[in-house]
Amino acid sequence: MSQQYVQRGSNQVSSVFADLMEHQVLPDIGISATVFWSGLDTLSEKFSGENRRLLEKRESLQKQIDEWHRANGKGSSASYKAFLQDIGYLLPEGDSFEIETPSTDPEIATIAGPQLVVPSTNARFVLNAANARWGSAYDAFYGTDALGDLPPKGSFNEKRAERVVARVASVLDETFPLERGTHKGATAYRIEDQQLLVDGAALSTPAQCVGYVGEATSPSQVILKNNGLHVILAFDPTSQTGSNSPSGLSDVILESALSAIVDCEDSVACVDAEDKVVAYRNWLGLMKGDLEESFEKAGRSMTRRLNADRVFLAPDGAEQRLKGRSLLLVRNVGHLMTTPTVLNADGTEFFEGLLDALVTTAIAMHDLQKTEGARNSETGSVYVVKPKMHGPEEVAFADAVFAEVERILGLSANTVKLGIMDEERRTSVNLKECIRAAKQRVCFINTGFLDRTGDEIHTSMEAGAFSRKDDIKKKGWIEAYENQNVDIGLECGLSGKAQIGKGMWAVPDNMAAMLDAKGAQPTAGANCAWVPSPTAATLHALHYHDVDVFEVQDELKAEGRRGSVDGLLNIPTADGENWSPKEIQREVENNAQGILGYVVRWIDQGVGCSKVPDINDIGLMEDRATCRISAQHIANWLHHNVVNEAQVLEIFKAMATVVDRQNANDPMYQPMAPNFDAIAFKAACDLVFEGVSQPSGYTEPVLHARRREFKEQASAQ
Repeated sequence: MSQQYVQRGSNQVSSVFADLMEHQVLPDIGISATVFWSGLDTLSEKFSGENRRLLEKRESLQKQIDEWHRANGKGSSASYKAFLQDIGYLLPEGDSFEIETPSTDPEIATIAGPQLVVPSTNARFVLNAANARWGSAYDAFYGTDALGDLPPKGSFNEKRAERVVARVASVLDETFPLERGTHKGATAYRIEDQQLLVDGAALSTPAQCVGYVGEATSPSQVILKNNGLHVILAFDPTSQTGSNSPSGLSDVILESALSAIVDCEDSVACVDAEDKVVAYRNWLGLMKGDLEESFEKAGRSMTRRLNADRVFLAPDGAEQRLKGRSLLLVRNVGHLMTTPTVLNADGTEFFEGLLDALVTTAIAMHDLQKTEGARNSETGSVYVVKPKMHGPEEVAFADAVFAEVERILGLSANTVKLGIMDEERRTSVNLKECIRAAKQRVCFINTGFLDRTGDEIHTSMEAGAFSRKDDIKKKGWIEAYENQNVDIGLECGLSGKAQIGKGMWAVPDNMAAMLDAKGAQPTAGANCAWVPSPTAATLHALHYHDVDVFEVQDELKAEGRRGSVDGLLNIPTADGENWSPKEIQREVENNAQGILGYVVRWIDQGVGCSKVPDINDIGLMEDRATCRISAQHIANWLHHNVVNEAQVLEIFKAMATVVDRQNANDPMYQPMAPNFDAIAFKAACDLVFEGVSQPSGYTEPVLHARRREFKEQASAQ
């Protein structure tokens, strides 16, 4: 797996990366190769030293916290808080302020809805995510358990279709009620006197009808709007569904994933230049609008492309347009990792976060400079989500990096908008000051329970043994964390300017439970929340029709802050909890199986995010965040002698046979048992047995090293 390098400025640059930039990215955006490579030199010279210092500070603070817990145990709340203040971990909260972020798109600022996260390295997936702006309610209910059961196997089932139509009609009646009558069984929809009539009855709120396609007296589509979200009633009496409808209603299409994060971080396995180029090239195709992917499905060759915008007539006959695809954000990597895509003058690897900042922004200029056709950002913004930052100093660093990127590329100040992932504890306890540090470009804050828990375990490793995973999330610290994130976001003026987001639903096959549970997120004041699939986005969109999030935010602002730093610092250790040997065994088995199921695909196939069967064969979305919490949890129990190394190793071996069985039908899968000498198995063990020493408990150093080892071994064969 040798990489070829060429000299560019003071750096050695992978030839495949140089080719991408010089022949595909730069020529069409008016940036010369000389300017770009010189800019890369500047980024390294100005920011590499500070990047290293910030990472050293993380380690220094962690060592002091470890020493304090070794001396004091969990300690009292007051003494622990005073200690964190003394060492500069917990900073004073400054005066009130509001963010000054200019020119955010409506999907970020004024419309609430679902948000997808998709690995940048899979072209088919990113196309699906971009096109998930619109989704069929009929398909979502028919093909999932959202009705309470799964569809029967075999061909189209008319009885189930009838249940779907009735369920969606009830949604229409609740969301778009008529002055009289019901949508269920309606015979005719028409536009008359600039309003919608359904069997002669107007909508209770006539302004909810915003347009139509086709003839006013017999439209092929009717466009409705509620809480900022559009719903399209599609009519086709020749279709299978439309032929059974008195009005010819063939589908109800919901505006679903308003935005999608194209992820270069947790859900990908990018360990070298070839991997990075795949991610960058897909982002380029999205920004240019020409990305496409051909594949086989059900024996047919298909090509997927980006959807066009939707054109319709307003009730008064004026032509209108709706965006055909989700607003796309890009998630860069954090401050920790380096990449062999570029080597510094001294031969060391370039900081990956610095490379991502310059490259993903340069690529986005293809969208910024469009003069015709569909655009990603109508306001001329680039949206970058920055993960795994620890405290306001690191946010200020990211802000300075993007200011320099804007200078290098000739962009106006604050063209790049910054999304702050509130997923590390030093950010959570200093969230207001983190937002202040980038107040002119913040577009997004988001809670992430899994990474946040992984950091909680690592930060408090010496405080004691943690509760079992399911019990950790039931303790008071998580409610304080979730509430404070929204409260501080509202205090800092994010409502109407930026997203306040909530985390992922991780069980993609359980949509009935998602419908029951995920409505709590808009009710909590979140104007976006993550979903694992386009279908989940369509179903989750129903929650935003039920709840006017901006009204909720106004009520919460009046209520005042509910979460507190004191609550956040209540470490979820297992105080007074007693477990049986069977409970301990089962907890470690569950963690080990999840780690192995995820890591074996990461190492052997380069799959950074996938649906992995858990110990009960239930498919769960796994990425590095889920792996981090599981690995840190076992490491914590080892550290506090809840289990021993020999016991854990035996559990890993037993769970490897389970994972082998679960993947038996995958022709690319390489079994780990019975020899247990596979690189993937070793990587999973490393994550646990070296978990205490991993920086912030992150999985990346181990996974990257082992994946490179696997690729080198494969290339040598």
